[in-house]
Amino acid sequence: MATIDGLPPLREVIATHGLSARKALGQNFLLDLNLTAKIARAAGDLSGCDVLEVGPGPGGLTRGLLAEGARRVVAIEKDARCLPALAEISAAYPGQLEVLNEDALQVDWAAHLTPPIKVVANLPYNVGTELLVRWLTPKLWPPEWQSLTLMFQREVAERIVAQPGGKAYGRLAVLAQWRCSAKIALTLPPEAFTPPPKVRSAVVHLEALPEPRFAADPKVLERVVAAGFNQRRKMLRAALKGVAPDIEDRILAAGLKPTDRAEQVPIEGFCALARQVAAG
Repeated sequence: MATIDGLPPLREVIATHGLSARKALGQNFLLDLNLTAKIARAAGDLSGCDVLEVGPGPGGLTRGLLAEGARRVVAIEKDARCLPALAEISAAYPGQLEVLNEDALQVDWAAHLTPPIKVVANLPYNVGTELLVRWLTPKLWPPEWQSLTLMFQREVAERIVAQPGGKAYGRLAVLAQWRCSAKIALTLPPEAFTPPPKVRSAVVHLEALPEPRFAADPKVLERVVAAGFNQRRKMLRAALKGVAPDIEDRILAAGLKPTDRAEQVPIEGFCALARQVAAG
């Protein structure tokens, strides 16, 4: 990688700019440019695409994305200490990198990108799940992005791809798999990062489906799923009693058992129940 873009190794970049990772910002820098290139490739063909990256830090993944042929990269970086290092990458790829010194939870990122759009990021641990939920629950579907290729703690990644019947299956699995195809693209050991986190990490690749797998009102589905998993040890009739006064009848009408627990209900079942609840 360093020979491809002519920029120095990341350890040298970090030393030059004094970029120690800050726990308060959820930072863990990925320094192996072979790995960052591998993550970029997990997003598929980037040529002709604008790419949104959140939390680029010193720019390892940014360099991977540009070297793999991204048309443009818009990188949102809250930590102003990283801006000089990112400016060096911008100079090496004239006109292809825009850096926004903003909070990813506040900025209107879509205004800076031209479709087709892919999101590729080593997400800061402290905002990763919230950003994912926002990307999965836009007002309109299909969304402005084609795919999400995101690094999480492995435990979170496993929750996203989980199947019914296990402890990992929950709200994230339903939200993600209702509207996307989801898979774990690769896993990374703690020693790949500086500083090494206490957990393993994994990259999840989600492709937006043209339409959700099953019909349901998104807000009603979200309410039903949240109620079910907020009290996941309870049977559906107890966990969902606040959703509708005659919830047991609606559970039966959806083809489910009132004695089932949320983790036993497939996505199709939750959608059927959401339709029954929405019917009033």
